[in-house]
Amino acid sequence: MNTKQIPISEMINIRVFYNKKSRAKYISHLDITRCMQRALKRAGLPIWYTEGFNPHIYLTFALPLSLGYESESESMDLRLVTEVPFEEVKDCLNRALPPDIRVTKVQLQKNKPDVIKTALYEITLKSDTVTGQVLKDCLDHMFSEEKIEVVKKTKKGNKMIDIKPDLEIQSIEVLDYAIHIELIASAGIEKNINPTLMTDELIGKYNLEDIQTSVMRKAIYDANGNEFE
Repeated sequence: MNTKQIPISEMINIRVFYNKKSRAKYISHLDITRCMQRALKRAGLPIWYTEGFNPHIYLTFALPLSLGYESESESMDLRLVTEVPFEEVKDCLNRALPPDIRVTKVQLQKNKPDVIKTALYEITLKSDTVTGQVLKDCLDHMFSEEKIEVVKKTKKGNKMIDIKPDLEIQSIEVLDYAIHIELIASAGIEKNINPTLMTDELIGKYNLEDIQTSVMRKAIYDANGNEFE
């Protein structure tokens, strides 16, 4: 490891991509922040601390993930005070992280989080009593209507919004008692649509009972459809 310290003026952001799956989906965003801070310390990496009155690890997350969601496209930015090969950063972090959180890639930051416009989700709806074809028919009917109006909770209270313009179904796979949906949804700072708004509306609108829902975020894109890097 190179021990030559990098001047602050030359310090650059490093982007760490990671998966969050299985039991880790129950870790909230706030706890993920704490988890990563502890992992960085355990990994022994030369991380940069802010230099204000209360110094802390410089760490930012591009697009916080909803509790209960899995993801293959999480990222966080950090800075190192000395140069460390990216593959070594990845290995050190994986040794320090829980098994359900795995670093997949480390690279220089290429885009700022404000370029994020959409995200790709894989949604699975399954049931012991409702067939996959019935689930697909209900979904098709809901999307054939002019609007999909739902109540979204905001900091200013509940708000009725039409989410149809912000959703685009890419594919639907029908199984015996389940469907897999690939869905593009608006994401980012300007507008962020949680896919649970769609699944909750579907289940409530058609009185679907005994439905289990799982969501995996597969990728994040900019306005041109390029993957966030």
